[in-house]
Amino acid sequence: MSSGKVNSSSLVGALIAQKDNIVDGIRYAQERIKGTLSLLILTEDGIIAARDKDGRLPIIIGRRDDGYCVSFESFAFQKLGYDIYREMLPGEIVKITSKRAEVLSDGVQKNLRICTFLWTYYGYPNSVYEGVTVETMRTRNGEIMAEHDIENGTLPDVDFICGVPDSGVPHAIGYANRSGIPFARPFIKYTPTWPRSFMPQSQSMRNKVAKMKLIPVHELIEGKKLLFVDDSIVRGTQMRETVEFLYANGAKEVHMRSACPPIMYGCKYLNFSRSTSELDLIARRIIHEFEGEEGVKYINEYSDTNTERGKRLRAEICRRLKLTSLEFQSLEGTVKAVGLPESGLCSYCWNGKE
Repeated sequence: MSSGKVNSSSLVGALIAQKDNIVDGIRYAQERIKGTLSLLILTEDGIIAARDKDGRLPIIIGRRDDGYCVSFESFAFQKLGYDIYREMLPGEIVKITSKRAEVLSDGVQKNLRICTFLWTYYGYPNSVYEGVTVETMRTRNGEIMAEHDIENGTLPDVDFICGVPDSGVPHAIGYANRSGIPFARPFIKYTPTWPRSFMPQSQSMRNKVAKMKLIPVHELIEGKKLLFVDDSIVRGTQMRETVEFLYANGAKEVHMRSACPPIMYGCKYLNFSRSTSELDLIARRIIHEFEGEEGVKYINEYSDTNTERGKRLRAEICRRLKLTSLEFQSLEGTVKAVGLPESGLCSYCWNGKE
């Protein structure tokens, strides 16, 4: 216990210890724990790496002439002179030493359900998951969004395309490249603040962090019509602050494109957010206001921005955030940008599918 809370590492260790050997213990822990359990265990003579049975998080093995290494992100060891040796399979358990990477238990690739949000938002730009580089996916995703706007006549007449730093920028570059509208940086991120403004549990802290993050470039904002791309709309905290920030600095119009569909469910697999209620999510909050408790029956309709309910949700988010226009990337577009079979991607946060 720590501060009245269960220590997750101690809990996992206790579960592993229920079995006679490390492999059976890891398998037992992965079956008992609800969520995702990937492990790196330091031993006297190496590291035991275990990828979760659905492969929602990656584990990458690196190699150089004098040894091996292992990490959840491929970029972590590139500056140390290691090259990517291979990605572990879902459910695979490997013992890493300076001499070899020994498979202790086989994995199964067909079980893959890797988190799609890795590419959209929280993966490191030059990391590679399942052979797909994060930065490449984000740029391609922006291109697909621009193509959709061009085909549907929703491409606005704006002066610049811009991205919310950091993860929104490559999506915006792809959008600018495909649309032919110049890319610009009308705001710069002030890095000494909290790096992920959707993570603090307190709403007042999230508001404060979002406000502190951006510094304006006035010449690129005042009197300009801007379309900016962000990786997602989660609670709406950062988005609202960004829009107010742009208008306060003289923007004439502010259009927005979300690089993924409306987020409908809090992730129950990965602990990247401390939200305690799905009503923290702006989409779910609005649906609840529209429909009450019955709203959960219509989430699939609200998720599709081509339906009447989907259009109504988009219009309300647009109104609340004081945007000139708003469009969301579709799930189909997101999957196309990743370039992997949809069956191997986890999309739970968007459609609730296990």
